[in-house]
Amino acid sequence: YIFGERNGINIIDLQKTQKMFRDAISFVTGLMGDDRGRTILFVGTKRQAQDAIREESERAGQYYINQRWLGGLLTNFQTVQKSIKRLRDLEAMQTDGRYEKLTKKERIKLDREREILDKNLSGIKNMARLPDALFIIDVRKEEIAVAEANRLGIPVIAVVDTNCSPEGIDYVIPGNDDALRAVRLFASRIADAVVEGQQVHTKGDEDEAAAAAESANAAPAASTTASPERKVTTSSITTQPDPGTQSQNFTNMENAAPSTETQVSVPGNIGFGKTGQQPDSVGDHEQIGTGAPVRSATGAPDAGGTEPQSSPEQEKGAESVGVAS
Repeated sequence: YIFGERNGINIIDLQKTQKMFRDAISFVTGLMGDDRGRTILFVGTKRQAQDAIREESERAGQYYINQRWLGGLLTNFQTVQKSIKRLRDLEAMQTDGRYEKLTKKERIKLDREREILDKNLSGIKNMARLPDALFIIDVRKEEIAVAEANRLGIPVIAVVDTNCSPEGIDYVIPGNDDALRAVRLFASRIADAVVEGQQVHTKGDEDEAAAAAESANAAPAASTTASPERKVTTSSITTQPDPGTQSQNFTNMENAAPSTETQVSVPGNIGFGKTGQQPDSVGDHEQIGTGAPVRSATGAPDAGGTEPQSSPEQEKGAESVGVAS
């Protein structure tokens, strides 16, 4: 990875640095986009890297170690968890009123313990399990962290200077780990990759949720459109009349229908206005009143075709049975 040497200073081949840095960024993006809850531990305890490691890890929502690497932090994680729990208890005592019940000497002792724990564990206070990868600045200084990660099979991404060995590093980034600008550049780009991977995973979840909702809405719509077709088919089958049944129904209707031709006998002292029905012909009434034939309702002569001669007595009797006013 060394391009050359000038005035006793090794010059790193930036083309190789660029290629390998891209590989590391691709790995981080894929790791964070693979599943929600993936974590990366940023490690940089040297003075040039402390601020950059803390700021960039917090921006990406990850964990960091920037003061001192505690031996067994990964391989003896259960014991470290007890120290983290003790730190949380001390912080809770300051807010729930238990500090007020202690003496001044006890408070000073607990404050000192809390400060030491916070200095070394504040960056991993909320880390409930082992990280999925480590990003390290200066593998020579953080050789214990590299050894523990290799023992547990945790991938290591590290900036490797010319005075360091790339052995045990899964993703080597050849670069200067002493220059503040270089350290901040590497840390910021790894943090950007973390954020990008998280966004990819979030977008994938949204697409899956949208597809599931669309399929759920399509199922009721399909059943709704299919049901009318079944109804139409059933209706077309059941409404086809049977010829024999239809003719039989018509015969029954004919027999059951009441006859419209009725024979009405009107007494001599009742007028047509009371019955509400007028005889169709003179033949329906042979004699009305005095028994003499009368005109039909239309004023036509009787069935004989000639107007009969009536006596005064007959005319008087006919007037008595005229249409009621």
